[in-house]
Amino acid sequence: MGQATQAPGSRTDPGVAGPGPAAGPASRVTLALRWLRLVAGVVPFGIYVTLGLLLPMIAVAVGAFQNNDGGFTFSNVSAATHGIYLKGFWQSIILSLLTSVIPGILGLLIAYAIFTAKRGKVLRQVAITAAGVFANFGGVPLAFLFIATLGSSGLVSQWLTSLGFNPYDHGFTLYSLTGVVVVYLYFQIPLMVLVILPALEGLRPAWREAAENLGARTWEYWRYVGGPVLLPSFLGCVLLLFGSALSAYATTEALTNGTIPLTAIQIGSFLNGNVIAGQENIGKALGLGMVVIIAIAMIVYVVMQRRAARWLR
Repeated sequence: MGQATQAPGSRTDPGVAGPGPAAGPASRVTLALRWLRLVAGVVPFGIYVTLGLLLPMIAVAVGAFQNNDGGFTFSNVSAATHGIYLKGFWQSIILSLLTSVIPGILGLLIAYAIFTAKRGKVLRQVAITAAGVFANFGGVPLAFLFIATLGSSGLVSQWLTSLGFNPYDHGFTLYSLTGVVVVYLYFQIPLMVLVILPALEGLRPAWREAAENLGARTWEYWRYVGGPVLLPSFLGCVLLLFGSALSAYATTEALTNGTIPLTAIQIGSFLNGNVIAGQENIGKALGLGMVVIIAIAMIVYVVMQRRAARWLR
């Protein structure tokens, strides 16, 4: 008796959270802060993609259909799909196909050897470290490395000549499309090892054991189980190598000095100012063609990866 009872809905009731005048604004501030924390890591990436990818791509696409006066024209796209520029596209596609399929097969075999090694953990770390270094070594240093090794006066070429076999007497030259393919293998094979290893590790041992219990041989396991599961990832990795080879520029430019008509080198020539009056925007049309090819490759890559993800969950 004598004690005052509090209303259940009052703000001083410790057992009930009353509405209070500041509850609404405080909750909105809390939600806003939580939303900012969620998007804090996305905003810098969005700015990077917008400034480094979307805006340049829009500028290239618009400039490909403009003449020198800013008017609309198809002449740039028409010129980019004929003559030496069309040959550049074909040469680039052939080079990219060769330097994606060959490294794709070799890289898969190397990755499988690493995956099945008895001392897998140590070997895997060493192989991934080495592959990461080799996959990112390119440009002028890589071109100089091969010139000093397989050039006409390179160490290996001189050694082979002393043994009575000169590769340059049998049609090989480092400064041709074949030589560029050999150089690209240096960084494409390690890149394939890096991207295909996670797919190999996604193959569950239970699948192999179940196949063996049912009487399947090694070939039958890979034919009916492992192969179909790994195929989407393999094709996706090959498409990734295709895009990497198609966009590579510095190594080929330093190695051949622009003697091979590749689209990337032709675009570089436009950027350096080596253009004919009235054809300044042809370089943007070539860039648009590269964007279209890369976009098609990336769409197929995403489809393949999604299909593989259903199996590797």
